[in-house]
Amino acid sequence: MLDVACGSGRHAIAAANLGARVVAVDSDAARIALARQRSRGLSIQWIAADLTTYPIPRAAFDVVMVFNYLDRARMAEFREAVKPGGLLLFETFLETQLELGWGPTSPNHLLKPGEIVQLAEPFEIVLAREVLEFVGGRPMAVASVLARRPPAGPELDRSR
Repeated sequence: MLDVACGSGRHAIAAANLGARVVAVDSDAARIALARQRSRGLSIQWIAADLTTYPIPRAAFDVVMVFNYLDRARMAEFREAVKPGGLLLFETFLETQLELGWGPTSPNHLLKPGEIVQLAEPFEIVLAREVLEFVGGRPMAVASVLARRPPAGPELDRSR
């Protein structure tokens, strides 16, 4: 399993506690160090690296998770990291988050309505949603997708 932009490792640690072997990557070395301390004994490889250039192996992971991070230029690479038949789990903020007074402020880090499904294509969409939810008492406008890479077939389109 690959956790892109893992931050303090919340999702990586949860997956490892369930038995997954995880590669967790983030650009913040201090957060990686803290996560490493919190996860002693778990099967997690922690990597501090520039997320815009970190080389992601193709078809290497059963699951690729991307939470609260958006890099449209690398979405094809994130999809290609998923093994045939594997899953992409992706969730991040919508443009309407701007109205809620916290979170990303750059359009480069906010999804347009319906965009998350386009970013997951040509994968099969298992579940997609756009919601306003409350986490820790704070409102969040997010889009989520769970998508499955086809078990076999043509190469993925890198133009997306």
